Amino acid sequence: MKTTVIEIQKLTQVYEKGKPNEFKALDGVDLKIHSGELVILYGPSGCGKSTLLNAIAGLEEFDSGKLLIRGEDISKKKEDELADHRRQKIGMVFQSFNLIKGMSILDNVAIPELFGGVGYQTRKNRAQTLLSKFGLGKLAYRKPAELSGGQQQKVALARALVNNPWIILADEPTGNLDSKSSIEVIAIIKELSKKSKRTILMVTHNPDHLKIADRVIYMKDGKIEKENKK
Repeated sequence: MKTTVIEIQKLTQVYEKGKPNEFKALDGVDLKIHSGELVILYGPSGCGKSTLLNAIAGLEEFDSGKLLIRGEDISKKKEDELADHRRQKIGMVFQSFNLIKGMSILDNVAIPELFGGVGYQTRKNRAQTLLSKFGLGKLAYRKPAELSGGQQQKVALARALVNNPWIILADEPTGNLDSKSSIEVIAIIKELSKKSKRTILMVTHNPDHLKIADRVIYMKDGKIEKENKK
């Protein structure tokens, strides 16, 4: 029996509460995600996909409900505890890469371990190993602007993995990529799911990506409309 890694109970998030433009981004969401699953959140813009992802990452507060990571309710954590939660347990991949322009890609990948107090040589070696795995080892000392969009997203994936997190959260990871780079990044995510057995939760609006998922969660108007399993 697989371990439940993420458990969401009646999660609700309302923006502009009490105002004419009040908007319910999440409306009583219930969801369980198990160890090793690759789950895709799918639906139109504004349906609550990214809000849910950010809540799991501890980047966004919610109004009511529970959000448990391996049985621990993160809604009860203070900000410094949430920062530790993100650094130790979550690997994030963003549509816009979020790389630091003035740093080499090697140092970008090593940043999470810098904040974790890992020694320079150790974090450098780990970062180099991951870059080499993604075919970027010889480019380690280049700046992000010297790389293509697809290469930058591979750097972002390496950074997400460097701390060996329990969960990878990917928010539209191919949104800024051309079709060739998009295929490469999706292939890496699929391989990570199969070989590393990490729990991966990915947001997308691209129907071509759904085939890699173990489960697809369809969202609409802040609710889970339906789900499909393989």
